[in-house]
Amino acid sequence: MREILVHLDDGERSSVRLDIAIGLAARFKARLTGLFARSDSDRSSAVAQRPSDRLLTARASVARDFEAGTTAAGIDARWWELSYGAPDHVASETAFCARYADLVVMGQQGSDEALVPKDLVERTILNCGRPVLVIPHHGHFPVVGERVVLAWNASREAVRAMADSRPLLAGARSVTVLSVLDGKSGEEANMVEVPRVDIIDYLKANGVSARLERLAGEDVGKMDLLLSRICDLGADLIVMGAHGGKGLSSKNGADTRYVLAHMTVPVLMSC
Repeated sequence: MREILVHLDDGERSSVRLDIAIGLAARFKARLTGLFARSDSDRSSAVAQRPSDRLLTARASVARDFEAGTTAAGIDARWWELSYGAPDHVASETAFCARYADLVVMGQQGSDEALVPKDLVERTILNCGRPVLVIPHHGHFPVVGERVVLAWNASREAVRAMADSRPLLAGARSVTVLSVLDGKSGEEANMVEVPRVDIIDYLKANGVSARLERLAGEDVGKMDLLLSRICDLGADLIVMGAHGGKGLSSKNGADTRYVLAHMTVPVLMSC
């Protein structure tokens, strides 16, 4: 993990994201890129594709905080900023910039939602092709990745998330693989027809010590079951695949959207 990008604006949770990103960059000796991207409250400026005075003031203030924080931490850093604040421009360019990072740090939609497009996180997850670490809009997280839960159903998206998070998994104090059983799918089905596959064995071969826990639950409410167990385990990071398909509003994306709305600890998603 050599390149980390953190999305910044002048909202109250921006500094929380920055602190977490700085900590991760220091841990992995990565370069941290701060990307200032927010909607402009002055619609005429957004339409004219130029920043308003208010946007310029906010951008300068956040840039100063970013420079002060990264300098104090002694990490390699650079600054990126979007030139104006039309919502579609903010969403599309944030996803584009995210493609040039090994990890993207963003914030859950919350009280600052007027500052960014309401679908900013979703569009970035679905379109950037990189793992996105989403930070809840409540709570403080001085450490991320010591007690990790990997949500596992052997899907393509889950495999992608597992692979993308391997540096974090390898450095975690504990890794729990949670699998919600709701009929024969994934590994449970494969065991009948193919050689016995084992996610724990695979992780061990890649330097990750983990334990498997299977949860029995119905299809309806399985995300609540997963989130409840994650809380019981005291996890500080969830790793899971984002099932997008035609978008998170589709049937396949409903579980992903539910977790994004109800998460209480940071979630790393790959699609």
